[in-house]
Amino acid sequence: MIRSATLICGLLVSPVWAGEIWVTNEKDDTVSIISTETLEVIQTYPTGERPRGITFSKDFSRVYICASDSDAVQVMDPNTGEILHDLPSGEDPEQFVLHPNDRHLYIANEDDAITTVVDTETRRVIAQIDVGVEPEGMAVSPDGKIAITTSETTNMAHWIDTETQELFANTLVDSRPRHAEFVKDGTQLWVSAEIGGTITIFDVADQSEIGKIDFEVQGVHPDRVQPVGFEFTADEKTAFVALGPSNHVAVVNADTFEVEDYILVGRRVWHMDFNGDKSLLFTTNGVSGDVTVIDVASRTALKSIKVGRFPWGAAYRPTD
Repeated sequence: MIRSATLICGLLVSPVWAGEIWVTNEKDDTVSIISTETLEVIQTYPTGERPRGITFSKDFSRVYICASDSDAVQVMDPNTGEILHDLPSGEDPEQFVLHPNDRHLYIANEDDAITTVVDTETRRVIAQIDVGVEPEGMAVSPDGKIAITTSETTNMAHWIDTETQELFANTLVDSRPRHAEFVKDGTQLWVSAEIGGTITIFDVADQSEIGKIDFEVQGVHPDRVQPVGFEFTADEKTAFVALGPSNHVAVVNADTFEVEDYILVGRRVWHMDFNGDKSLLFTTNGVSGDVTVIDVASRTALKSIKVGRFPWGAAYRPTD
């Protein structure tokens, strides 16, 4: 505990990376805002029903929230918590990704087996793309040319040409894919498979599989090791992977695809995001209703912060 307190005190003295972590709470229909300086909840705002995915516009003047059971993407003013308007999202929006143009949202609609593309300026649907059963994860390449939807029941990553808004490839992954991310200048795609217990890595150039990561947590039954969300350090040499009901985050060498460490966090860890300089990682722990703060350099869990019931998504916002 002394070590953790010392680390926290050292982190709190630097105002350079002042900011907030926004956390969606599925069961409370709220978002909790955590100060990355004080590591405390500083505000809670109401949302639509069952908020899950969350992301900010490029200038952080708007926050987009997937209100899954309200069948809407809500647009909120992050300075006041006011819901400005809803965007047409299709049924049961789960996750989404904002295109690099800062205008088009790609939204996974679990109940409809489609990906909906919404223009956030005109507030109109510009495309609906048929994908596999129970779409969940969404990603977009750094150059904006490719969007990815993962389908939980079809067990596929669906590759979308964002110019034509059409599928150009489908690649199999292990059971129940949940999250996807492009890395290495967009040359690799990583996809987690919750029930399969793996992450599959693809070469974006030809959609071929180039690697697979397995996880084994000592003392935890393999059925409880379920990779979901993951994030990369600034240099993309390390990936932190939420392992669901195993209550651990894996630390993965992103070059060799080898697991280097496991960090004990709260119960049923879902997703995560970093603070501004990526020195701290904040994980959402659904069942325990809290957020674990991890010191990235030491790979140490520093603190648990109580939020709402069943926290799910997380997104960083600078406040300087």
